[in-house]
Amino acid sequence: MGKVALLFAGQGAQHPGMADDLVAREPTARQTFELLEARMPGLGRLCREGSREELAQTRNTQPAVFACDLAAARALASHGVRPDAVAGFSLGELSALAFAGAFSPEDAFDLVLRRAELMDSASRRNPGGMRAVLRLPAGRVEDLAVEAGDAWPVNYNSAEQTVVAGTEEALGRLDALVREAGGRCMRLAVSGAFHSPLMAPASDGLREWLARTLPVPTTVPVWANATARPYPDDPAAMAELLARQASSPVRWQQTVEGLVGLGVDTFVEVGPGSTLTKLVGRIARGATALPCETPDQLDAVLAHLEGRES
Repeated sequence: MGKVALLFAGQGAQHPGMADDLVAREPTARQTFELLEARMPGLGRLCREGSREELAQTRNTQPAVFACDLAAARALASHGVRPDAVAGFSLGELSALAFAGAFSPEDAFDLVLRRAELMDSASRRNPGGMRAVLRLPAGRVEDLAVEAGDAWPVNYNSAEQTVVAGTEEALGRLDALVREAGGRCMRLAVSGAFHSPLMAPASDGLREWLARTLPVPTTVPVWANATARPYPDDPAAMAELLARQASSPVRWQQTVEGLVGLGVDTFVEVGPGSTLTKLVGRIARGATALPCETPDQLDAVLAHLEGRES
C-alpha cells in the first residue's frame, strides 16, 4: 500500500468564510481556533467574515491561513489519520511543523504573527511583486529573470509554472521578455516579493526569534521548501533552515516528486482552497490528491483512506 502525505496550504489560498463549516462540525478544529484566538482576538471572525481585501493583508493572511491549516489537519488526526510525511507551501511549512510537533501550537502561532510582521515590514522596506510565468520551462525562466535584473525565480510550482519575484521595474522588463519567448506572465495579488533576496530582513528577524524558541525534532518527516528534503533533527539546523525559508525559493515540484519517490501515492491538502491539489495533479499524474477544507471533503478523504485499507 502506498503512503499518505498531508500538504498545508499557503498564503494566497485564503478566501472569505474559509474553514467555517469544518470548525462548526469538528470539535478538534473548533478547539484549535479557540486556542489560537487567545493569541489573536478576532481570529475566528476574520476567517468567517473578513473581506477579500482584509484577508489579503499579510498581517491577517498568515495567521488566518495557519489556523485553518492546523484546524483541518488536527481534525483529520482526530479521526485516526496518521500521515507518513507532511509538507507546506511557504507559510504552510510553519503549519506543517506545528502539526508535526516542532513547536507547540501557541509558539508556532506566535512565530507566524512575527513572520507576518517581518515580511510586511520587508515588503515596505524593499517594495516588489510577483509573477507566475506559464508555458516556459524553469531553466528558461531563470535565464529571463537574470536578464530582467532584480528578479528571482522563487516558486517552482510545476513543469508548466514558475513564479518570479522582484522589483516592479524588473518585473515589467520580465513581462516583455516572457512574451517575446512565447510564454505568459500573470501578476499575483501579493504585497511583496516573497521568498526572494528582498525578504532578507525578514529572515534576519526570524533568526532572532528562533534563537529564543528553538524547534524540536518532529514526530513525522517535514519536507522543507528550501531544500526539497526532510528537516534535519538538529534544532539549530532546523531553526536556520526555517529562518532562511522566507527569503529562499519554494521548491514545490521537487518536493512532490521526492515524496512520490518515497512511495507516497495519496496527497491530502489541508487548509483553504485546492491550489496544492491541482499542482499535485500536474506534477504526479498517477497520484491521488484530495482537498480537505469542508466537512464533505473531510468525509471524502476518510472514505478514500478507508477504501485503501479494505
